[in-house]
Amino acid sequence: MITRRTLLAGGAGSSLCAGAQAGDALTAERERLVAEVERDLTDIGSLTGRPTLDPRVLDALRKVPRHRFMPVSVAHRAHENRALPIGHDQTISQPSVVALMTDLLDTRPGDRVLEIGTGSGYQAAVLAELVERVYTIEIVRPLGERAAVLLKALGYDNIETRIGDGYRGWPEAAPFDAIIVTAAPEQMPQPLIDQLARGGQLIAPVGSQADGQELLLMRKGGDGQTVTRNVLAVRFVPLTRER
Repeated sequence: MITRRTLLAGGAGSSLCAGAQAGDALTAERERLVAEVERDLTDIGSLTGRPTLDPRVLDALRKVPRHRFMPVSVAHRAHENRALPIGHDQTISQPSVVALMTDLLDTRPGDRVLEIGTGSGYQAAVLAELVERVYTIEIVRPLGERAAVLLKALGYDNIETRIGDGYRGWPEAAPFDAIIVTAAPEQMPQPLIDQLARGGQLIAPVGSQADGQELLLMRKGGDGQTVTRNVLAVRFVPLTRER
């Protein structure tokens, strides 16, 4: 945290005090959100197989300023534990879902992670706090371009962005230690399975909104074979493909 020297009086001093108070309020709101996320995921730990969250994931939630990744019209709701609209019929994911999906990947500091569906850039930023490099793809150009600019402005130099069809992955950067899909395909994309490193994990919401979606976690063994487990029922926007 930046320490500000408070002036005795005058407009400048008042502005600095107001800025410090606003910063303290944001920190408090973020702490409340992190505590709520931890409680929610502990409550469903028997379903997800994660009775406790990795403290590194909770610390990443504390560090990433979620309000910066949202339109001004909804930024005041940034510390609500819910999905919110970011334009172009897309949403910023619920923090509990971001935390759960990140936690289930069991990432390590040296990992290289592929994200399908940059959206606001929030999930990529959370991952970037935990791993060596994040590759993220967004098909909606205005969203992808806005996220790329913001991520650079926030100092996330370990994130590479691309505009394109995420279903195809990022073959020239493969293999990836982990892959996360933040919109729902109707089945696990084979190109992503192919680009997953042996020993790696792929997490994705799979299914249609009409028939229901399940959060699936796939692990690729050392022999190249995959094992998939159903984590829980979820609801995501559909994965958009190039036509």
